[in-house]
Amino acid sequence: MARKSSAKQPAAEKPAAKLSHLGAGGEARMVDVSGKDTTERVAVAEGHIVMQTETLDIVLNGNAVKGDVLGAARIAGIMAAKRTHQLIPLCHPLPITKVAIDIEPDHRLPGFVVQATVKVTGQTGVEMEALTAASVACLTIYDMVKAVEKGMRIEGIRLLEKTGGKSGTYRAEGHEPNEKSSKG
Repeated sequence: MARKSSAKQPAAEKPAAKLSHLGAGGEARMVDVSGKDTTERVAVAEGHIVMQTETLDIVLNGNAVKGDVLGAARIAGIMAAKRTHQLIPLCHPLPITKVAIDIEPDHRLPGFVVQATVKVTGQTGVEMEALTAASVACLTIYDMVKAVEKGMRIEGIRLLEKTGGKSGTYRAEGHEPNEKSSKG
């Protein structure tokens, strides 16, 4: 009689997802989106910049030496979204129709929560543009107040939501869309 092994058998492996930016030989390539339908596509991304309460107060009171910290961060985020294809090698240049950067203080961090919403009517999504916008807005806040505090942390850069295209809607676990992000 054959003895049964007490070790658990590994679960059947799922087939690996095909990475669209890799060719058959593993070489990087830009995806051909010419056959995709043109649809409205929206992506929302966020990031947090964590700082000391004193630094947060300086920004909120408008006392930063370099000037309007949050205004500069909003403009930088918008500019970054529009130039994502120049920063991320395999991104397509897109005719972006909307970029909104919302920055809210969060005393629990303490710091700011940055949310970037990007919209396009096109053949590919704007997830990278939203992620880039949120990242650069956070970096700009850092740059504007680094003379006060060099130990700030940028955390939690992530995609919250995307709509449109063949893959449909994605929403990060626990994320509920707000009116600002869902309005055109």
